[in-house]
Amino acid sequence: MGGGEIVNTGDYKNARRLGGLIAKEGWVLLNGGRASGIMEASARGAKENDGLTIGILPGNDPAWSSEYIDIPILTGIGFARNYINVLTSKVVVALPGKTGTISEIALALNIGKKVISLNFNLGPLFKNYEEEKQLIYVKQPEEVISLIKKILKSDFDKGVGKYV
Repeated sequence: MGGGEIVNTGDYKNARRLGGLIAKEGWVLLNGGRASGIMEASARGAKENDGLTIGILPGNDPAWSSEYIDIPILTGIGFARNYINVLTSKVVVALPGKTGTISEIALALNIGKKVISLNFNLGPLFKNYEEEKQLIYVKQPEEVISLIKKILKSDFDKGVGKYV
């Protein structure tokens, strides 16, 4: 998850790199699907590495979809689509954004999902989740992949979810 606004070069590069790493793991990248910002960068990175991308779009206009999204899902429900993003994701990774991204983080934490924040400092607002290791801060895309693997293995060991 991350902002649709113009992002700085470092955030764009991190999102693109992360998308590529996700694809290399054989995982599906799901994001907000728009042709801008973090969403565009992560989908681009995944597509450059032969990954599958799904975009959950807020509106009903397919023109909003990034060219790097394989499966655009038009919802017509605006920001309520953030809940679909969170519920559909096994792990939520947040990169810099604004209120939409923060709402996705809050929704994920409220339903007990792990959130990995890549260079997106949320300040003291979510401090208790950080202390409980539900919100984890990292600096590099490679750290995100390592943490996702640990989370998925832990869930698998607990019998949570189906893995084939």
